[in-house]
Amino acid sequence: MSKATITFIGGGNMARSLVGGLIADGVSASRLRVADVNIDSLERLRAQYGVATYADNNAAVQDVQVVLLAVKPQAARAVAIELGATLERQRPLIISIVAGLRSADLARWLGYDAAIVRTMPNTPALVQSGATALHANLAVSSTQREQAESIMRAVGLTLWLDNEDQMDAVTALSGSGPAYFFLVMELMQRAGTALGLPPETARLLTLQTAFGAAKMALESPEDAATLRQRVTSPGGTTEQALKVFAERGLEQIFGDALAAATRRAQELADQLGRS
Repeated sequence: MSKATITFIGGGNMARSLVGGLIADGVSASRLRVADVNIDSLERLRAQYGVATYADNNAAVQDVQVVLLAVKPQAARAVAIELGATLERQRPLIISIVAGLRSADLARWLGYDAAIVRTMPNTPALVQSGATALHANLAVSSTQREQAESIMRAVGLTLWLDNEDQMDAVTALSGSGPAYFFLVMELMQRAGTALGLPPETARLLTLQTAFGAAKMALESPEDAATLRQRVTSPGGTTEQALKVFAERGLEQIFGDALAAATRRAQELADQLGRS
């Protein structure tokens, strides 16, 4: 993968994090290009990473092996139509991180049977701690699958999906998931402060507890339920708190919330495909 030339169409935060992650992984900046309409963004990327930058999308994709589409959903159709003829001649791998854009819709806008890997990264990718689901269409070769996985692994965990329809559930779970954890942390801080802790103390204890719990879960062979049981002493304080969560229907709340997010992801994908 390090020998492939990669063009990013869109130079926003996610593209910036991927560029930084790839360079940290040993990919030469000379093999990375970024195109964007925002000249200030391009100047910052060039100054920070030494990558080639372009204001013209078609110029940026000349003679490249991988094109990573990182534009806003509302701009995706116009960009795909603009690039279609050039990309059809070259047949690079297309990696899409456009939220809600189905592979079939992107291929239709491009105008040919493009090799497309659709991905759903989440915002912790900005600190190289992301979780990314990937789905390859039938035109993607095994080598291209490896290229896509290597690129996205530069910003965190990668997992393949056999069924693209599962991407809506991924969006609900890990795509939107950071907000759920931020909400829990926000509420824990607020409760700690209400119980008499100084706000900064409540904040630091909450953040370190969240970090420690996640680290334990990642490094343990046990599942989350087992880890929870191990820190819940019969008749103790943790048991009392968990009892309240159960009585108030926390499991049902999470189930309903993720179902609502999945439905909305499906609706947005339908709307984007019709645009």
